[in-house]
Amino acid sequence: MHLKKIALLNFKNISQEELALCPGINCLVGDNGAGKTNVVDAVYYLSMCKSSLPMTDGQSIRHGADFFLVEGTYASDAGKRETIVCSFSRKGGKVLKRNGKEYERLSDHVGLIPAVIVSPADSALISDAADERRRYLNAFISQLDRAYLGSVMRYNAVLAERNRLLKTRPDETMLQIYDMQLCEHGKAIHARRQEFAERLQPVTAAYYSILSGDREQVELHYKSELNDRPFEEILLDARQKDIVNEFTTAGIHRDDLVLKIGGYPLRKYGSQGQQKSFLIALKLAQYAVVAQTKGERPILLLDDLFDKLDAGRVEQLIRLVSDNTFGQILITDCNPTRLKRILDKAGGDYTLFSVAEGTVTQERAAAEDPAEGPAGNAAGNAANTPENAAGNATEDSAKGAEKERSVPESTDEQP
Repeated sequence: MHLKKIALLNFKNISQEELALCPGINCLVGDNGAGKTNVVDAVYYLSMCKSSLPMTDGQSIRHGADFFLVEGTYASDAGKRETIVCSFSRKGGKVLKRNGKEYERLSDHVGLIPAVIVSPADSALISDAADERRRYLNAFISQLDRAYLGSVMRYNAVLAERNRLLKTRPDETMLQIYDMQLCEHGKAIHARRQEFAERLQPVTAAYYSILSGDREQVELHYKSELNDRPFEEILLDARQKDIVNEFTTAGIHRDDLVLKIGGYPLRKYGSQGQQKSFLIALKLAQYAVVAQTKGERPILLLDDLFDKLDAGRVEQLIRLVSDNTFGQILITDCNPTRLKRILDKAGGDYTLFSVAEGTVTQERAAAEDPAEGPAGNAAGNAANTPENAAGNATEDSAKGAEKERSVPESTDEQP
């Protein structure tokens, strides 16, 4: 599935714009604050029903307006069309429509149009607390498994009820009931997180090897008490501590995704360039896993990817994503000369937009027909991308180099 056209109205600093995108590489260039990231975030909104940034829907409304609207027209690999409209008003809240029909629950939409984003905000996966990494896993897996998203939402609800009980008068019978429910949903969440962390590990390591030129070894693993003993036992052992502290101190809402370089914590021992390369490798691995699982290539959003990366790693990354392994891509950069030089060197075709003060102008159109471009055979290519995609890329590199209206927002305890 690729995005053929996107229209924005009152979205952040963009008053009204419409962009026709090619199924391959689409570049947005302009000064910082011009609105490039806002276009990318609008694409993310249409996939995930919320911003990729830590902000509310209301904060995405253009100053002076009382609503925003984003509309996307998509084409599937088989030629099927989809029209998605996401709007938010201060009075009416958020509404999402697919082909003119409103969703009863926004969570039913997640996964229809998968997208993977790489942005400066990803640094929080390294610098922030474990809840940021759990939030990442939740968003990633929810695009592939709707039952997982349901388990997360139900676990959140039970956890909130249990914490309320602990703050008032703890009742042993009610605690037992809540514990049974936490175990039911928590075990399902743990199993899927463990599975996808194991799938991410080798592909992340392979992509990092490409970007770094085999200079360092990286690893990731899912850290959880449930790896070693039953959830029921964990909750029972922690009950008295929970009563004293008046909140649930143990469970999958305390788990973490551990990131390492050379056997040491990435946060402490990785340079800025190494950390950025790790995050890009992680997101490319996510892309490969999504492509394999769904049988189609997600949209890849590369926002300000040149920040903190040396020229060699940037060129390696562009060569990597210019391959037919990847489908539609949106790239932002504040230096058009640099971006065009790297893209021309990579040899791929691309569409170029300039962005200034919320106004978008197309500077160059890709030569290919959108119906016949590289996304045209995405289903076949997607089957070849997954976990062996990084291996293929490594080989190439070696040769040359009310209602339930919203997806759950962050809570104090992200399960």
